[in-house]
Amino acid sequence: MKAIQITRTGGPEMIHAVELDRPEPAAGQVLVEVKAIGVNFIDIYYREGVYPAPLPLTLGQEAAGLVVAVGAGVDRFRAGDRIAWCTSLGAYAEFAIVPETALVTVPAKVTFEQAAASLLQGMTAQYLSTATFPLKRGDTALVHAGAGGVGLLLTQMAVEAGANVISTVSTREKAELAREAGAHDVILYSQEDFEPAVKKITAGRGVDVVYDSVGKETFERSLKCLRHRGMLVLFGASSGSVPPFDLIQLSRGGSLFLTRPSLMHYVETREELDARSADVFHRIERGTLKLRIHQSFPLAKAAKAQEALKSRATTGKLLLVP
Repeated sequence: MKAIQITRTGGPEMIHAVELDRPEPAAGQVLVEVKAIGVNFIDIYYREGVYPAPLPLTLGQEAAGLVVAVGAGVDRFRAGDRIAWCTSLGAYAEFAIVPETALVTVPAKVTFEQAAASLLQGMTAQYLSTATFPLKRGDTALVHAGAGGVGLLLTQMAVEAGANVISTVSTREKAELAREAGAHDVILYSQEDFEPAVKKITAGRGVDVVYDSVGKETFERSLKCLRHRGMLVLFGASSGSVPPFDLIQLSRGGSLFLTRPSLMHYVETREELDARSADVFHRIERGTLKLRIHQSFPLAKAAKAQEALKSRATTGKLLLVP
């Protein structure tokens, strides 16, 4: 079978297509024929060595496909089942071994491409909007990087919950995408400071919650956009890590809340994983969650796909297709 591996960490030149024997599932494992693969920043972090892993390493951890065989003790899935996952390495391949505990069922009306494009980012948007800060009608949310992968899905879920969304984006093209997703107000942060713009939009009150995946460049001003007892949800750091922070600022800002969540802690149980993935897929089936798949690359072009993602010029999900 074909797979995409690295034997050393570094740039995209470290990515190589290799031929491997098709693996066999051990106890608790499932062999999957991969149909579509999601390309994510975490794949780049593994390639660069930001996240250490044993080498050689088959990259990727989000994909969808068909169950081929199951190991001893697997009773939830069987050959022919349509499944997806986003928390197990080895997805950049024609076949992958995945722990049974990481797999979810893909409904018949959701394509493999939709599943691979939505599971990681969709469940992130789902837990952010329903659990970390459960949005309700009348709430106002500030969503940074509103035209990004999570941003577009989070905006749609927030609007469906009845919340008002203020989105920050870098270009007019991305502003239009944010509006199409339902954002009530869009701020081009390349042209104006979002902090005074948010205060103007909210008549000085501030927002109930800020969803911030940018980090270092936005953190302090995000706090200043909150109403008293509002919450800053810091779930990424695309501009760099937030420097050491004096918690007294939360009191001075109006008894603010700050959290740094991670998807893994919101899918710790089988019940949570099934519920969140099913919610995402049901929204796709109902048509209330619209995906934007920017481009699909052949598996052999994995390096090109990662470079396209890192350039941040894309306005939707990138996929690999074996």
